[in-house]
Amino acid sequence: MHQQKRQPELVEGNLPVFVFPTELIFYADDQSTHKQVLTLYNPYEFALKFKVLCTTPNKYVVIDAAGAVKPQCCVDIVIRHRDVRSCHYGVIDKFRLQVSEQSQRKALGRKEVIATLLPSAKEQQKEEEEKRIKEHLTESVFFEQSCQPENRAVSSGPSLLTVFLGVVCIAALMLPTLGDMESLVPLYLHLSVNQKLVAAYILGKGFKDALVLVCRGLLISTVTECV
Repeated sequence: MHQQKRQPELVEGNLPVFVFPTELIFYADDQSTHKQVLTLYNPYEFALKFKVLCTTPNKYVVIDAAGAVKPQCCVDIVIRHRDVRSCHYGVIDKFRLQVSEQSQRKALGRKEVIATLLPSAKEQQKEEEEKRIKEHLTESVFFEQSCQPENRAVSSGPSLLTVFLGVVCIAALMLPTLGDMESLVPLYLHLSVNQKLVAAYILGKGFKDALVLVCRGLLISTVTECV
């Protein structure tokens, strides 16, 4: 026997209500904004009744303030501002949309939409821009910019290590060679021919580099004097 599927019992006030937009803004200097449209969506598989309530009903005209929405359909609710005066600028009013099942009177869900009357859209944009700039200025954190000196090539003379190495090589060349029996220098200080060649090579290479630096300095000095 086929059993009919029962719809779960809905709890009062817990049904989500889908309305767009959630905020209405009317501009006094733009008559096209004096009429706004609210769209109520019904994504459920059962029909809904709706009713529109307002905190200040004397300021607005609501077309189709009550009606029904078919399952998985939507309905447009037109709201017109009829009391556009400067005394109402910035005042926040509220609309409440209540929905319920067609067969019941209890409200299954509700949604509130705020409505505001502003003097001009341009003034609002200006205020929002000033507010945005103010927020950026108050929230910004500034850090000190680190200064890094430029890497400049500075010509300098030979380092202490080069000088020390040159002195050691000169001393090595002055020491006696292995096999020189007439020298008074202790035998452990006698160097082989290969060791002296290495010292001579290192000393010659260092002398060459030093000579290049000296020639470069002389050339720069000559050009400076000519200028």
